[in-house]
Amino acid sequence: MRREVVDERDTNKNRPLGVQRLFRVALLLLTVLVIILGILISWGWLTMIQMPGESYRGELPPLTQKEVALRDALQRDVEKLAGEIGERNFLHYKELMAAADFLDASFAQAGYKVQRQGYTVDNQTYYNLEVEIPGTQRADEIVIIGGHYDSVSGSPGANDNGTGAAATLELARLFAGKKPERTLRFVEFVNEEPPFFFSEGMGSIVYASRCKQRSEKVVAMLSLETIGYYSDKIGSQRYPLPQLSSIYPLQGNFISFVGNVDSGSLVTDAIASFRRHTKFPSEGTALPNEITGVSWSDQWSFWQQGYPGIMVTDTAPFRYPYYHTSNDTPDKVNYDRLARVVVGLEYAIADLSGLSQPGM
Repeated sequence: MRREVVDERDTNKNRPLGVQRLFRVALLLLTVLVIILGILISWGWLTMIQMPGESYRGELPPLTQKEVALRDALQRDVEKLAGEIGERNFLHYKELMAAADFLDASFAQAGYKVQRQGYTVDNQTYYNLEVEIPGTQRADEIVIIGGHYDSVSGSPGANDNGTGAAATLELARLFAGKKPERTLRFVEFVNEEPPFFFSEGMGSIVYASRCKQRSEKVVAMLSLETIGYYSDKIGSQRYPLPQLSSIYPLQGNFISFVGNVDSGSLVTDAIASFRRHTKFPSEGTALPNEITGVSWSDQWSFWQQGYPGIMVTDTAPFRYPYYHTSNDTPDKVNYDRLARVVVGLEYAIADLSGLSQPGM
């Protein structure tokens, strides 16, 4: 009897010890998994924010003669769109058509044959405007540079998006007569603003869908969106996530290259080229498109068709105090800095399209 009691006690004693060992092993495995997950998350986070090269810091050099001429041309274009024409959208259809006619004529004067892609919504016809430079060696691969030329209701839209529309036009002028390896297209999109935003009536959705229907191989799309406002004041720059404020500058004096995760390589390629050639502050990121602001322009339309696309922006509402207001007027745009950005984009587009030494 005594031996049986001892054996029973030993058995009962061993059971919790076994459970403890299993618990310790499980805890160890869980700790290892957490560490691995943390490493993967950190690695993923770094791949989203770690960009090649370094952003320019310091005093900006004097404008070159080319940049001065470009500054003046950009200012004329923005003043035409947002000053003389003014608010242009579905509620101001006559002005919207006047903007389309101005851009069409300007492309034609630069030597391009303009293609108008028309579509109808609620008995009104809208137009995307496209000009193309055929590629020489990789003509089936297409690089698209675009900006929307409509303005939000109640605003003349100088920065949003007169600057993007004007920059698209000026870049087309800079590349006129060049021979890139890849096909290069410059597109002025209509109806980016509400009520068309994120809908089938959005001009870039209509355009990107046609690209897909034609089985076109779009290898890069750059959306030029609100690119003309800069401030050196500390605190002038905000972000959609508080964590980003500890990573990126608090001065709104840089141009930003923004993509979704799938377009991460395009973000790094574009900003790497920009930084190699341009003495101007720049930041880049590839974030999930669910984060506020990441998808807020025409690159979103190309993502819907599986194409890589990025937004080049001054970050719009996260910096610009006149965003979507009646005070978004041509005098709010910093044309000196806008010209520097456009020249930097010229080099980036040249690299993306396989053209060396732009402007030479």
